[in-house]
Amino acid sequence: MKRFFLVIFTVVAVFFITACSNKNQGGNDSGKQVLNVFNWGEYIGFDPVTINGVTYDNVIDAFEKIYNVKVNYETFDSNEAMYTKLIAGDARYDVIIPSDYMIERLIKQDRLNKIDFSLIPNYSLISQDIVNKLDEEYPDIEMNDYVVPYFYGTVGIVYDKTKVTKTVDSWSILWDEDYKKKIFMYDSQRDSLMVALKLLGYSMNTHDLDELQQAKEKLIEQKPLVYAYVGDSVDQQMIDGEAYLAVVYSGDAAYIMYNNPNMSFAIPKEGTNFWIDSMVIPKTSQNVELAHKFINFMISPEIARANTEYVMYTTPVEQVFNEVIEEDWANNYAYNPTIIDVFGGNIQTEVFRDPGDFIKEYDKIWSEVLSPERNYIVPIVIGGVVIIGLVAYLVLKKRKNRVY
Repeated sequence: MKRFFLVIFTVVAVFFITACSNKNQGGNDSGKQVLNVFNWGEYIGFDPVTINGVTYDNVIDAFEKIYNVKVNYETFDSNEAMYTKLIAGDARYDVIIPSDYMIERLIKQDRLNKIDFSLIPNYSLISQDIVNKLDEEYPDIEMNDYVVPYFYGTVGIVYDKTKVTKTVDSWSILWDEDYKKKIFMYDSQRDSLMVALKLLGYSMNTHDLDELQQAKEKLIEQKPLVYAYVGDSVDQQMIDGEAYLAVVYSGDAAYIMYNNPNMSFAIPKEGTNFWIDSMVIPKTSQNVELAHKFINFMISPEIARANTEYVMYTTPVEQVFNEVIEEDWANNYAYNPTIIDVFGGNIQTEVFRDPGDFIKEYDKIWSEVLSPERNYIVPIVIGGVVIIGLVAYLVLKKRKNRVY
């Protein structure tokens, strides 16, 4: 999904609120049913939420008390970290919330249950645009049979309107010498390569080694202009004005713009990534029925609103989306994709697809993008060792000469 200080808050809150256990089982000593949830770190509402006149501490607290259950809520910071833990022999998660391309991998590996939509009456609240998008982008795996959408968005450029005087409508501005050392790029293989591939006119899912090589060269060319490759900390760094331009997820852009009115957001004309994170039920779940209850709960209007207002990512629950943009974010097109016509086709978007074994080529290319800086370190260290060794040899030789 993906913010540093909220991650810290979430970890602390999760510890005290859910008292997470390492025992991924269907029950506990109190006799309550246990639900094991695996989600991104800051991807759920931790503000108080009111349901039917009763106020709860947060979304997890509400679900636990309404259904008299126990939730073990664990977090991950990347789809790959989630996958590694999920396939471990002792992992027994009931609900996980990965990104679309990782869900594709899990479906192909037969690791997910199909959703029983008779147990998800709130599914009718999900925007048909999102359902259609999944059908359109993943026709070969019937993804809609396995998922209930949770958040969605795009990737674009957030920029300081008071500092960036040129039009921001192309990825090429991230190669502009005028903004040297005022540019943040994502410390993320797929996202950063996507920027270069799109600028070059290629698919971000390319399996063409020559195209990947060109993208690598483009990113290496850009490196002297980049202030830093960043992760979750980019939100606060942009709010604080540390850079003028940054590649960010739309939800992070909405948060940055909310906290710094000098910031704006642009989707480059060359196209970008459109992503959908969804709730799914692994086949290793020991409480499938309760997992369905949780998913249905998460897309109820009150909870969907609590989540979207806290995280500031775009909800697929159409009623809540319409209420939020009417009241707060009608002109915030980082949150409101209808302004830039994401679904109408005027903005060219792609979803990430699981590259299968070809991911090794992406890994190699990305390591080569990062390696020039690291390669300078090795000769320096080796040179230093050689010099120290030479000095030590000469000193020792002098001492020997004095003795004899």
